[in-house]
Amino acid sequence: MSPASNTPADQAQSPAEASAMTDVKVEPGTPLALVMKQLDDDQAQEIVAIPLEGKSSIADHMVIASGRSTRQVASMAQKLAEELKRGGFGPVRLEGLPAADWVLIDGGDVVVHLFRPEVRSFYNLERMWAFGDAPPVAAGSA
Repeated sequence: MSPASNTPADQAQSPAEASAMTDVKVEPGTPLALVMKQLDDDQAQEIVAIPLEGKSSIADHMVIASGRSTRQVASMAQKLAEELKRGGFGPVRLEGLPAADWVLIDGGDVVVHLFRPEVRSFYNLERMWAFGDAPPVAAGSA
């Protein structure tokens, strides 16, 4: 990294985050924007947004992220479900919360998968859903 790229403005947004903003349009006030902000606030790791609009009827976007432990995964899932409800994005369904190895949050237009790193690596959902001309887009790492 050159000294010129060590400014606070450059540190605020990683190259992956910059790429994510150009490849996946995140409109303010949307469920996707709320999900991305909440996961970032909760220090989720390896956040990936996969656009599904026109490719699947299950949702417009799928977001995949990791937590460092089952406790963090459970906490992130509960906070995210509360924020989606508070934001007026309808009823939110949670699956897998008791074990918290893999929690699915169905937010209607956005489906979120939160994993412990080992479980995420085993299932590798990014590879499964990266089809066509829209590969997964990394939204940054914690």
